[in-house]
Amino acid sequence: MNDDLRERVEREAEKHALLNAVKHESDADVGAIMGPLMGENPDFRPHGDEIPGVIGGVIGRVNDLAYEEKRERLEDLAPDELAEIEAEDEEDEHDLPSLPNPDDYDEVRMRCAPNPNGPWHVGHARMPAVIGTYRDRYDGWFCVRFDDTDPETKRPDLEAYDAILEDLEFLGFEPNEVFRASDRLETYYDYARELIEVGGAYTCSCTGEEFSELKNAGEPCPHRDKDTDTVLAEFEDMVAGEYESGEMVLRVKTDIEHKNPALRDWVAFRMIDTPHPREEASEFRCWPMLDFQSGIDDHLIGITHIIRGIDLQDSAKRQQFVYDYFDWEYPEVVHWGHVQIDAYDVKMSTSTISERIEAGELDGWDDPRAPTLQSLRRRGIRGEAIVDAMVGLGTSTSDVDLAMSSIYATNRELIDDETDRRFLVRDGNQVPLGGSPPAEANPPLHPDHEDRGVREIPVGDSVLLEPADLPGREERIWLKGLGCFQFTRDTLQYTGEEIDVVREGDVDVVHWVPARESVPVRMRTIEGDVTGRAEPGVAELEADEMVQFERVGFVRIDRSGDEDEETVVYYAHD
Repeated sequence: MNDDLRERVEREAEKHALLNAVKHESDADVGAIMGPLMGENPDFRPHGDEIPGVIGGVIGRVNDLAYEEKRERLEDLAPDELAEIEAEDEEDEHDLPSLPNPDDYDEVRMRCAPNPNGPWHVGHARMPAVIGTYRDRYDGWFCVRFDDTDPETKRPDLEAYDAILEDLEFLGFEPNEVFRASDRLETYYDYARELIEVGGAYTCSCTGEEFSELKNAGEPCPHRDKDTDTVLAEFEDMVAGEYESGEMVLRVKTDIEHKNPALRDWVAFRMIDTPHPREEASEFRCWPMLDFQSGIDDHLIGITHIIRGIDLQDSAKRQQFVYDYFDWEYPEVVHWGHVQIDAYDVKMSTSTISERIEAGELDGWDDPRAPTLQSLRRRGIRGEAIVDAMVGLGTSTSDVDLAMSSIYATNRELIDDETDRRFLVRDGNQVPLGGSPPAEANPPLHPDHEDRGVREIPVGDSVLLEPADLPGREERIWLKGLGCFQFTRDTLQYTGEEIDVVREGDVDVVHWVPARESVPVRMRTIEGDVTGRAEPGVAELEADEMVQFERVGFVRIDRSGDEDEETVVYYAHD
C-alpha cells in the first residue's frame, strides 16, 4: 500500500469512525465501519488484509475524543452526513413523521377546521392532537377555522363553537387564531366575482338530475358558455337572495371530460333558504360549498400544510382548479385513514350522539356512555393521555384502530402517584364481626407515600363485603387495613394473626366498608350506573378530586354527599 492510498484510507476511516461513534454515542467499532468503508471505496478491496492494521490507530484516536469533540470533527469532515444523522435522531424522538418540505416555508402554518354542529367526540381529538404537536415541533402556527357555511344539512349548534374551543383547551392546545367562515361571506363573494371574470365559473340553473346526466356523459352544461356579464349579473342576484333553494348554482369550470366525474364543473355556491343560526349570518342566502370556501381560506390564511382524510382526496383536486385560475401555490397535503375506537356502544358520530341525547337515551354530551371529550373530561381522563394516544397512531393512510385501554394506561401513569386510595363496596353483603377487632382501621392514603398519612375508618359491629369476596366456612380473609378474620357461624371472627399469613399465600386480601357508617355512592360508568357504599371519608372529598377505589378503579368525584345523600363519582378506568 503506497503512501497516498494509506492517507486516503486513514482519512476515510476517520470519517466512518466518527459517523459510527456520533450516531451511537459510543466508541467506534472496527467491525462496524469496515463494511461502509469498503463499500464506498471499492479500490480499497484489493488491500483488505492490510486495512484493519492501518485503521486501528485511527479508531483509537477517535475513541479518545469526547463526544462533542467527535461531533465537531465530523462537522468539519462530513457536514452533510452529520446533518443526516441528526435528522434521523430527531425523527426517532417523534411518533409523527416529518411534514413534507417544512424548510420550504418561513413558518409551518396549519389549520383545524371543525364543523360546529356539536361538541367533539373522541375521534375528533386526532386532528388537534396532531397539528398541535406539529405546531410545537416546528415552532409553527395553527388556527381553528369553523367551517360553518352549511346552515341546513350540517346546521351549526351555537353552543358548539365555545364547546369545541374548551375541548381544545382540555387537550392542552391554544390556537394562534380563531376564524368563523360565516363571518367571511363577502370575501368568498369577491373571489367568486374574480373567478367569473377570468372565465373560471358560470351560473347554472339545471336541476341536479339534469346536470348529473350531462356530467356523467361528459357533455357540457348548456349554461357553460354564458358571457361574463350575464354570469356576474346572475351571481349578484344569487348574493341578493333573488333565487330559491335549488334554483341556481355557481359552478367552477373544470374539464367536463375529466376521467373523474366528481371533478367535472363542481358547485362552488348554492342557495339555501334556511337562515343561519348565527344572527350575524342569518340574512345570507347564497352560501359557498366547503371546497370553495376552504380553498380560498387556506390561501388567504397562509396555510402551508393540510391534513385530511384519505376519503377527501378529491377536495384537493377540485380546489387545484381554483388555485390554477388564480395562479396560487397549493399547500402540502397529508392524507390519513379513519380512526376506529373500541369500547363504546354509541356510534362515533356527532349526529348520532345528538339524536340519542334528544331521545333521552343519554343525559347529555358528558354522559359517561357518550364517546365524547366532554365525557372523558368528566370521568377524569386527562387531555394529555388522549393526545399521547392519538399522536401514537401516526398519519398512516390506512384505517387505524385505537383501543381506549391505551388512553387509560397513559392516564393511569399520569394520576396514580398523586391519587389517594379509598374503599367502595358494590352490592355489599353485611357480615357481623366478632372476636374484638380494633375499633378503627388505618389503611394508608397511598401505599407508596407514608408521609400522606392514613385514613380513619370506624369499624363498628359489622362490615360490607362484595359478594365475590365472601369467604367459605372456616376460611380466613384479610380485611385491608384492619386484620385477619375467619368466617365462622356466619360471623367474621378476628384472629389477630400477623400479615405473614398473607405473605405466605394462605389468606386473600379484600376491601370492605363499615356497615353502619359507610356512605352511599353512585358510580357512573360507560356501562351504566353502579351503586355502592364507601368508607365515610369519601363524603368529605371535593368535586373534581381523583380517587382510586381499591380493587375497583380510578374515579373522579362529581358531587360530594353525606350519610343520606349520594356521593356521585364518574368511573375513569381500572
